[in-house]
Amino acid sequence: MSLSRTRRTAGAIAAALALAAGAALPAHAEGTTDTTHTQHAAGGVALREVMFVGNNWDGTADVIEAEGDFGRIGRVNVVPDKEERLREIYLDPVRLAFFLGVRQGPGEGHDQFVDDMYATPDGRAMVVSRPSFADVVSIDLATGRLNWRFPVSGFRADHMAVSPDGTRVAVSASTSNTVHVLDITTGRQVGSFATGDKPHENVFTDGGRYLWNMSIGEVTTALDAPWLDWTKGDRRITVVDARTYQQVKVIDMRQRLDAFGRRDLSDAVRPVAFTPDESRLYFQVSFFNGFVEYDVAADKVTRVKELPKNPATSEDRTTWVNDSRHHGMSMSPRGDRLCVAGTMDDYATIVDRATLRESPPVLASKPYWATVSGDGSSCVISESGADAVTAIDFATGRKVATVAVGDHPQRVRIARVPADWTGPASR
Repeated sequence: MSLSRTRRTAGAIAAALALAAGAALPAHAEGTTDTTHTQHAAGGVALREVMFVGNNWDGTADVIEAEGDFGRIGRVNVVPDKEERLREIYLDPVRLAFFLGVRQGPGEGHDQFVDDMYATPDGRAMVVSRPSFADVVSIDLATGRLNWRFPVSGFRADHMAVSPDGTRVAVSASTSNTVHVLDITTGRQVGSFATGDKPHENVFTDGGRYLWNMSIGEVTTALDAPWLDWTKGDRRITVVDARTYQQVKVIDMRQRLDAFGRRDLSDAVRPVAFTPDESRLYFQVSFFNGFVEYDVAADKVTRVKELPKNPATSEDRTTWVNDSRHHGMSMSPRGDRLCVAGTMDDYATIVDRATLRESPPVLASKPYWATVSGDGSSCVISESGADAVTAIDFATGRKVATVAVGDHPQRVRIARVPADWTGPASR
């Protein structure tokens, strides 16, 4: 699959997208967010709120301020055992084949060393999923050394989610159609469950009572024409009880999209965002420049929002990275604004949830993820094509800060680390 794209001129993109997007959203005062930026862990250690930025191709994670200027605080090597892992892989022909497959497929010609990251409740460790090494590891933030390692089933680790109490982490094992749930402190598996093909996003809901997994099917082939959609596999949402890991519900979005009259849309559910009361789910699907609104209680699609296309983006779907046109969503704490990363269209935008009216685009180079700043006032996107993260004000839709990070940033997560932390001592 060809992943090369013609580079754009910023002026041409800005003019075309601004024309398509229309006028700006009216600015208004955001509600205050009850967020504590300095806390104490159980042992009395003062913690500070930060953001973890996973530099996928670097094998590093930058730690940045969670608000303000989002300045970089320190950096963690998430592959301190790289040589050992590579020796194991090169001695195993099957593992080597999958390792090279990850490189040439989802890695766009690069090894994928970090996908997702969370902090332990005491702020002493970073837990990281590493796609190319098919594992999850805990890294001591003081020393940079591994605390534990959990090899996932199959040959690739993907998105994670941490339980609301911070004690468990769920990870998608994308080639075995399995989600493992681990004790975040010890790395011991406490449960697992089967999913559809290629499990991707995980989300805990109802205070940690349920765990949702979205499987996206096969996204690395060039069989991207609409009539070949049947080759993509079993794509569904699997909801389990997060105490027993028994299946509670399976949601086939194909049926819901067809009922809404959108047979043309893929049913591969990509990044998602729930409203604060979890009554609505917003999600992106493969190949689509926009998102879908789903009423959880009514179990039906209620609205579909199409966002502007960048006229410089090729319409050849095989050139879109891993079947994504848009990839990355977050919601303001009040639930009134959505932030959408238009990955292949090289912009991000803020959308009013009531009207679905979008703000003028904020130009960004291959934005790959979107999350919420520590104070709740901004959406923070990763610009994987520019090795940077950018903050966009939810109220105005305007860019407020950009900070340089490592090679190909993807996931960005809120975390807490010791208040005086500036990086592992072994660096």
